[in-house]
Amino acid sequence: MNTNREEINIVWLKRDLRLQDNEAICNALKSKKRILFLYVFEHSLMDDAHYSERHWNFIKQSLVDMNDDLKALGTKILCVNSEVVTVFNQLLDYYKIDTVFSHQETGLLITYNRDKDFARYCRNNSINWIENNNNGVLRGLLNRDDWFEKWDNYMDAPQITYKIKADKFLKIDKIKNIERSFFVSDLTTKEDSVFQKGGTKMAWRYANGFFETRHKNYMYHISKPTLSRESSSRLSPYIAWGNVSIRQIYQKALTHKTEENKKHLGAFISRLRWQAHFIQKFEMEHTMEEASINKGYHKLKKSVSEVYQEAWRKGQTGFPLVDASMRCLNETGYLNFRMRSLLVSFFTHILWQPWQDATHHLSQQFLDFEPGIHFPQLQMQAAETGINNIRIYNPIKNSLDHDEEAVFIKKWVPELAKLTVAFIHEPYLMTTLDEHFNDFKLGENYPNPIVDGKIARKKASDILFNMRKNPDVISESYRILSKHTLSDRKKMLHTN
Repeated sequence: MNTNREEINIVWLKRDLRLQDNEAICNALKSKKRILFLYVFEHSLMDDAHYSERHWNFIKQSLVDMNDDLKALGTKILCVNSEVVTVFNQLLDYYKIDTVFSHQETGLLITYNRDKDFARYCRNNSINWIENNNNGVLRGLLNRDDWFEKWDNYMDAPQITYKIKADKFLKIDKIKNIERSFFVSDLTTKEDSVFQKGGTKMAWRYANGFFETRHKNYMYHISKPTLSRESSSRLSPYIAWGNVSIRQIYQKALTHKTEENKKHLGAFISRLRWQAHFIQKFEMEHTMEEASINKGYHKLKKSVSEVYQEAWRKGQTGFPLVDASMRCLNETGYLNFRMRSLLVSFFTHILWQPWQDATHHLSQQFLDFEPGIHFPQLQMQAAETGINNIRIYNPIKNSLDHDEEAVFIKKWVPELAKLTVAFIHEPYLMTTLDEHFNDFKLGENYPNPIVDGKIARKKASDILFNMRKNPDVISESYRILSKHTLSDRKKMLHTN
């Protein structure tokens, strides 16, 4: 080991893949020590069932985008395949490490345990580790009595600005020397991918297009599976992976908000707050990753059917809008909120499967997978919180209401495209003569419904509404309301 090692600071990038409004970078720049940017493609995370190649490609594109800007400063991000503690052990052969700067990550249990191990490692090696607030989500809260006010104050505060000077960073030749001791990550990705491409520059292309024109139909099209792809912001993956901060988007939205468009941009801004609300909930109660937040529902047992689950994952359930939604998600990584809710409701209510069994497939498909959104939303749509309305989505009604001309279904379930619109929504209504005239055979060209939707909905409704009366569910509902919502929401339980 070199005894004359330079002492440096490290900015450990995780879900904050941007150079602007990044508190970790700002704090690192205040030090007189030179800085090394680091991203670790952790084997344990890459093997975790919640992630898939589409996530890692998005991250790689984000890192390439950052490196493009860092090139002018004569530096780049050290991107390696390993585990975090292993990387730091190897870095200590080259440099002394004074401080590591990163953001507070509200992640999976695996990242929480990783962070505990890393904190122990830092203490044992006399390394400071400073974690910064991320998007207004606060650590260590006991309740939410003044959380909205704190979040608003965070969003209204000036964005973090700093001057980045080239002499503050390790130079590329030094980083290339370090790379000889590591398995360096290959950041190349396919150019012709159908997924949204990662990076801050791409994020602002979507943001500017939304604020300038596309927001005009935001609320009109928000529930439409086809139209929402154009009129929504499409910023969720860029927020999830930190290509932009919510504060940047929040403040940009305010600059565009007028009396004329306040309905649309006001609704968009409120959704930024609710996004943080759900992550805060997960931050305060991480057991939601594996079990229902309302312990009263732990006694709810459902029989697992691999046949049902496989049909759902492949979009072969015999319910056209459900299948179109799943196929679209599998191929593009994006689906609007209502269709996501429909997929979860169908899985947990119509198929009567445990929400935990939907976790991995959906997280792998969502390009914008964010643990703090994922698990609270799964449980809310599965109606296992005890504080939210029970919504059992009717796939046929939603199909008729939101895809009237079956445009979305025709695109993603092309085997139905030649049928009349009425039969596209409900192909099982065809008679033998209808099938003959349409050269179509239900059960061969497209599956029969795998369950009777009406019977399944009634069964789920009866069980779930009855459970709302269970003393354990009610007791837990009070606890959840007290911990995770404003105090006056306790009145809900008395009015439901």
